[in-house]
Amino acid sequence: MNKKQLGILCIILGTLLFSMMEVTLKGVSAHFHPFQLNFTRFFIGGLVLLPFALRTLRRRDADAPRLDAAALAKIAGLGFVGVFVSMTFYQLAVVHTDASVVAVLFSSNPVFVLPFAALLLGEPIFRRNIAALALEILGILIIVSPWNMQLDPYGVLFVLLAVLAFALYGVLGKREGAKFGVFVTTCFGFLFGSAEMIAAALLTHLPPVAALLEAGPLRDYANIPFFSGYSPEILPAFLFVCIGVTGVGYVAYFMAMECTSAGAGSLIFFFKPVLAPILALLLLQEAIPANRVAGIAVILAASLINMAPALRAAAHRRRTARREKGLPS
Repeated sequence: MNKKQLGILCIILGTLLFSMMEVTLKGVSAHFHPFQLNFTRFFIGGLVLLPFALRTLRRRDADAPRLDAAALAKIAGLGFVGVFVSMTFYQLAVVHTDASVVAVLFSSNPVFVLPFAALLLGEPIFRRNIAALALEILGILIIVSPWNMQLDPYGVLFVLLAVLAFALYGVLGKREGAKFGVFVTTCFGFLFGSAEMIAAALLTHLPPVAALLEAGPLRDYANIPFFSGYSPEILPAFLFVCIGVTGVGYVAYFMAMECTSAGAGSLIFFFKPVLAPILALLLLQEAIPANRVAGIAVILAASLINMAPALRAAAHRRRTARREKGLPS
């Protein structure tokens, strides 16, 4: 198998696993506390990524930036934004609304990276970016239909907060990813983020903290469990969420980009809004109303506009390579 074939295989595998994420999380969510499920799956997912991160570090040049205490502190901050904040809202969204809605809306996060990148990194925004962002917002409005709201408003709010936090995480992690590689920043971000969540969960067992939480709207977050919910029946699905979806899914995503290109790797998030609702229909019997189909179509159009330059560049590289080999383009 050559590198291109491996990349295509990783795109297919990553699309399937990422499209199953919300469906499988929905299936196990009733057995675990949302916070518990989050820190467990990202800790195990980080361990799955660890060999790839260590391989990346071993292959670095001697004069490359060092992964010192300051760099680790920045990655820990990324873990807080991307895992602690974003994925907590994400898991709450899965609990409160349809898995297909969470899947589709969360897939829009690459477009929401654009305004954060302009504000924080000074990256330019082109007319096509503005058009893509406008279409994403239109697609979200069509799916949510605030004029005839059928969805849980808390679920919608949670997924939108998760999208914004994850987009911010993507922008903040861009520089660290360029220095150390996406495997390194993602792996250690997962491990730091899960460790931060575990520390927060431990705090909820302190009597003063537990009493304060129990007296307010966050009573469900007093005495967050660590080991409840496990049973022989739920363990296979739980391990699939942790190892398959979170661990192998991210490995496939990064390997797809490594073997092909960032534009080709982003195809995973292009196909996910189509495949995830179908899986939710087949496995969870979630209906796909007409407004959701229309919203998905608009979001796909926005993704195409956003991805167009990268896809054109990839096609140009392929044509150039074929001409250099004397093959017809």
